[in-house]
Amino acid sequence: MPGTDLSVTICSWNTRDYLDRCIESVLAQADGIAVEVIVIDNASEDGSAEMVEQKYPSVRLIRNDQNRGFGAGHNQGFAAASGEFLMPLNSDAVVHPSCFARLVAYLREREDVGIAAPKLLNPDGSLQYSCRRFPTPAAALFRNTPLGKLFPNNRFAREYLMQDWDHREPRDVDWVSGAALCLRANVYREIGGFDERFFMYLEDVDLCKRVHDAGYRVVYVPDAVVTHVIGASTDRVANRMIRQFHKSMLLYYAKHHLRNAPLPLQPMYWLAAFLFVWLRASTFLVKNAWDAVARAVKR
Repeated sequence: MPGTDLSVTICSWNTRDYLDRCIESVLAQADGIAVEVIVIDNASEDGSAEMVEQKYPSVRLIRNDQNRGFGAGHNQGFAAASGEFLMPLNSDAVVHPSCFARLVAYLREREDVGIAAPKLLNPDGSLQYSCRRFPTPAAALFRNTPLGKLFPNNRFAREYLMQDWDHREPRDVDWVSGAALCLRANVYREIGGFDERFFMYLEDVDLCKRVHDAGYRVVYVPDAVVTHVIGASTDRVANRMIRQFHKSMLLYYAKHHLRNAPLPLQPMYWLAAFLFVWLRASTFLVKNAWDAVARAVKR
């Protein structure tokens, strides 16, 4: 679409009702900027694609015959996009008034900013911690192991989650949630888009890391607001998503940490990382199985 300011891509898998509300909120934006909307349906079985075709003829629909994942889906959408700025948006998000205009204006006024991200709210209106420090082995150890239970208010976890900041002012951050972010199309092309090896989870962390490495800033812009329901599609396949999250975790550390380790120590680091990720994933899977047994007994 010639003269498009912002291209919004919505990647969806079996979230028909959420997707309906999301598109409605996107099309309600009327702030003098030209917006195109592209929906990528990852082989939904709940009538999502049919709903978009029937109810939103102005929305471009890309239908996949299999679930290609979050990053690959958005890459498809961006390949068809014409906007000066690009915005991947979760299908379980609702955009508040003037959100798009504020993000676009922020980026246009600051050429060194590659990504501007809105404040995310939970459905009850509370703050969703959507911007964080880059993950480090120390943060993983003190947040994702029993040490996090023993020391729930530890410094490493608080720094990673950026909990000691009120989130009321714009701020440079390491990474922001891929549920809603706005980036320059030229920056997206410069860094090569989403790494499609991340089927789901940590693709946003990896994207922001490469934006930083390319010399651009990532900024949290709290006067642009989006409400986000966490896990609308992933709750349907919890165990599969647990495995996928930990696969992405291992891939991220391999890509950005392990390869930079001294060569003689790399085998030991690889083994430690694999064991940590395997043990953490196993803990969640066992807990899910135990909870399922407990629910069955109660019936």
